[in-house]
Amino acid sequence: MRTGRIIKSISGVYRVDADGEMFDTKPRGLFRKKKFSPIVGDIVDFEIENVTEGYIQHVHERRNELKRPPVSNIDHLIIVMSAVEPDFSTQLVDRFLVIAHSYGLNPRIIVTKKDMTSEEQIQRIEQYLVIYRNIGYSTQFVGKDDNIEAIFDAWGSGLAVLSGQSGVGKSTLLNAYQPDLSLETNQISKSLNRGKHTTRHVELFERKDGFVADTPGFSALDFDHIQKDEVKDYFLEIQEYGQACKFRNCNHIREPKCNVKAQVEAGNIAQFRYDHYVQLFEEIANRKERY
Repeated sequence: MRTGRIIKSISGVYRVDADGEMFDTKPRGLFRKKKFSPIVGDIVDFEIENVTEGYIQHVHERRNELKRPPVSNIDHLIIVMSAVEPDFSTQLVDRFLVIAHSYGLNPRIIVTKKDMTSEEQIQRIEQYLVIYRNIGYSTQFVGKDDNIEAIFDAWGSGLAVLSGQSGVGKSTLLNAYQPDLSLETNQISKSLNRGKHTTRHVELFERKDGFVADTPGFSALDFDHIQKDEVKDYFLEIQEYGQACKFRNCNHIREPKCNVKAQVEAGNIAQFRYDHYVQLFEEIANRKERY
């Protein structure tokens, strides 16, 4: 029996990396009976059938898991935004951060296409990145001439997952990191201000002290697993200042003696972050029950 990590999954075949050796494996029938499917990132035990093939016997318990795209045991979620084409959006950053925290992931923010951005736009984006850094997030703003290898290696050990809209440059970053990958990239749709999907499956690639994953781009984010009362916990500064509100179950919207609203007024919580919190809270509160 060998142990390894699933690095790729296509048409029911799972490529497993076991200490640098690659095996194409299939799950035993018992997984189908349990209606359980292994996913990329899973640590699995498998029996070798021949030199390069085997059968998965056991999937180790997942530390965490993203539902869409399906990938598990993530150490760093890298939220990739572009400065332009598509334009930088703090609302999208905040929605990705909420998703990351809801799954117990450690998010970082990287903004691409600095070399395609005007000095005025760079200054505006940097002002936002300062706010995110003050909250406690790691941020990076990169262009094509930056040392991408050093940036990837600075994330530390484990599995780093690149996530973000189509067209923000996830595959371009990976190509810069490992030029021999030759991942497909695509132009931005000018009318939609977003890219076409170029990555069609999740795949892990080796990096120093771990792996990095390119994931299919998002055009919509799914908050179905989040309840309205949980949203305040996923805006870190709101969660922190909220502990001083008069009412323990304060949602920081219409309640009296709310410390969060006082801190927004005082400038200690960015107005745009609070606005995005309220918007997402009300969006989740108003969603229709599904049967």
